[in-house]
Parts: sequence; C-alpha cells; structure tokens
Amino acid sequence: MGTKAQADRKLLHLFILAILLCSLALGSVTVHSSEPEVRIPENNPVKLSCAYSGFSSPRVEWKFDQGDTTKLVCYNNKITVPPSKPTVSIPSSATIGNRAVLTCSEKDGSPPSEYTWFKDGIVMPTNPKSTRAFSNSSYVLNPTTGELVFDPLSASDTGEYSCEARNGYGTPMTSNAVRMEAVERNVGVIVAAVLVTLILLGILIFGIWFAYSRGHFDRTKKGSSSKKVIYSQPSARSEGEFKQTSSFLV
Repeated sequence: MGTKAQADRKLLHLFILAILLCSLALGSVTVHSSEPEVRIPENNPVKLSCAYSGFSSPRVEWKFDQGDTTKLVCYNNKITVPPSKPTVSIPSSATIGNRAVLTCSEKDGSPPSEYTWFKDGIVMPTNPKSTRAFSNSSYVLNPTTGELVFDPLSASDTGEYSCEARNGYGTPMTSNAVRMEAVERNVGVIVAAVLVTLILLGILIFGIWFAYSRGHFDRTKKGSSSKKVIYSQPSARSEGEFKQTSSFLV
C-alpha cells in the first residue's frame, strides 16, 4: 500500500505541475487538462494530456515535482532525466610505467551524460599537453564513455580523482573522490626472489659436493671384480730342482 500511495502522489505531482508548466501563460492564453487527476498502478503506462491555446509557437515542457526539486521530464518530444551521482572505479595504487584505467559512469541520465575528470579538484583537459599542470602525464580521456587511461603511469599522477556527469538537464552530479598512488616497482620482492634462488642453488651445489666426498659416486658396476692378476716369468733352476714354468698371483 505504501508503494502504491507513493506512486500515486508522484503521478499527481507530475500531473499538477504539467498543467502549470505546460507552457508560459501570456496575455489571454489558456492551458488546461481534460483529466485533473490520474491514478495508475506502479510500473504501468500512463498518458497525461495538456491542451493550450493563444500561442503562436509554444515551448512545451513536462516537469516532475519531487519535494523541493523540479526536474525536466520531457522537452521537444524527447524524454529527459538528469544524471544521477556517478560511480567510479579507481585503483588505490598502480605501478609506475604500467597502464592504469579509471572509469566513471551513471545510468539515469537521458540523454546520456558526458563526463569530466578532476585531479585534486582541478579539471583535467582532454589533451594533457595543453596545460602545464598535466604536461608530465600521458593519458587518454574519453568524455563520452567516462574512461580515463594512463599509459604509462608516472609518479606525478598520484592524487585524488573524481568525475562529474552532466547532460544539460538538471544539476551536474559529482562522484566521490578516490586517491590513487603511483608506486615504484616492488624491488624488494624481486631482490628476495633472487636471494632465495641463490640459496637454493648453493644448497644443491653443497649436496653434490658432499655426495662426492663420501664416495657415493665412485661405485663400480655390479658383478665386476677389483682383484689384480700378477704374472711372473719362470726363473732358471738346476736340473735336480723342481721346475715351475710360470706362476700367477691372485
């Protein structure tokens, strides 16, 4: 019931304001509606009528009254909705020399919003080389998509970034500011990795040396004999003595 009542009140406000703002009343001109009150369930289509006379070339506008805020809804037969607060995607830190992508978007604006980026509260130009404040930066800014790309990122790109969405209707909306830090490559991690590699290599070399020193690599082939065979020539003896033609020492 609460949702339906809110929808009814919104439609009633819209209808009453449409009657008042359908066009400007000048002289004896008249503006009226055949339906002073319209009630329709939420999410259903609705048709509002506005009739006028006494205008040569009227400018017809439909506006929506929501509390203290008046929003332009339709002008020149085109639906218009002001932008909502944009959301941003900004990395808290990015490596210097790498590519960094920042995005900004909002989905309520009609026609679609265009986007402006700010760094530390200063408007970022489309061409960074056009102003001295951003001459050391290398980025591409797309006002239509809201994408901001640093390629490569430099140390001077550290700062607070925010974006603004505007479509010519209502008040431009600005996102929250988010700080991005441009950091150096993590040299400590690289050095640590090198040290670990050297330590592991040293352990491997020591293991090989220790194995050699213990004789683990001097084993002979299985089934082979290491005994030596010594052969000696026979010596000259007298006729009465026993004669040994040759001898072997194993």
